[in-house]
Amino acid sequence: MRLALAQLRIESGDVDGNVDRARRAVAEAAADGADLVALPEIFNVGYFAFESYERRAESVAGPTVSALADSAREHDVGVLAGSIVEDMATSRADGVETPAAEGLANAAVFLDRTGARRAVYRKHHLFGYGSAEQELLTPGETVPTVEFGDHTVGVTTCYDLRFPSLYRDLVDAGATLVLVPSAWPYPRVEHWRLFPRTRAVENLLYVGAVNGVGSFEDADLLGRSAIYDPWGTTRSSAGDEAAVVTADVDADRVRDVRSEFPALDDRRR
Repeated sequence: MRLALAQLRIESGDVDGNVDRARRAVAEAAADGADLVALPEIFNVGYFAFESYERRAESVAGPTVSALADSAREHDVGVLAGSIVEDMATSRADGVETPAAEGLANAAVFLDRTGARRAVYRKHHLFGYGSAEQELLTPGETVPTVEFGDHTVGVTTCYDLRFPSLYRDLVDAGATLVLVPSAWPYPRVEHWRLFPRTRAVENLLYVGAVNGVGSFEDADLLGRSAIYDPWGTTRSSAGDEAAVVTADVDADRVRDVRSEFPALDDRRR
């Protein structure tokens, strides 16, 4: 299966422009043979555009995800609609189960090749450290996986990378690939290089960490999206400009590595 990470240039609050860039990136990745395309965290509004969250929040069945569902159908690819700011009351009105009856969430939506919504992952660990995320959003409660191609795919979001127990939950659910939509800023470049690779090595699976690029009032996104294999080898990566990162990810490779080096079998519960 060919995985593509769409490292988008994200403009603060420019939902129409950001969604258009996302759709063009999906088309570009599909033309290059991608089976699955992942987008960055809050790619439509911009993670650091906190003042826009409430005004720009929408259902996971709303216009942003619907536009990406159209792209998935048109190009016959799976799409991880990175994440959006979800209005949970609107999602509930659309028949979507949510962790709260109202409020906002950081929600990533997995769409299959038909554009059908297969899973919604709401970010579990909300960032503090000068961010308004903890004040504005409600954390998620479930850790879904999706069968896609020959992989069992899990999703975590950005700051979740610092909490390894979440990835153990995904391993226990059978995950062979974890996608990590992110909005990782300078100056924490070395942390961004360390955590996705470490999560791949310790869980013996693929990790696709997709970041954005662009400048906000208080932060600059550092890009450097990358795909790591179960040994922690970098299969493909980008710099700090908009790019589409692609690599083949083979579920048999996960099984072979886990058989050759069965560290997961030695876990003490």
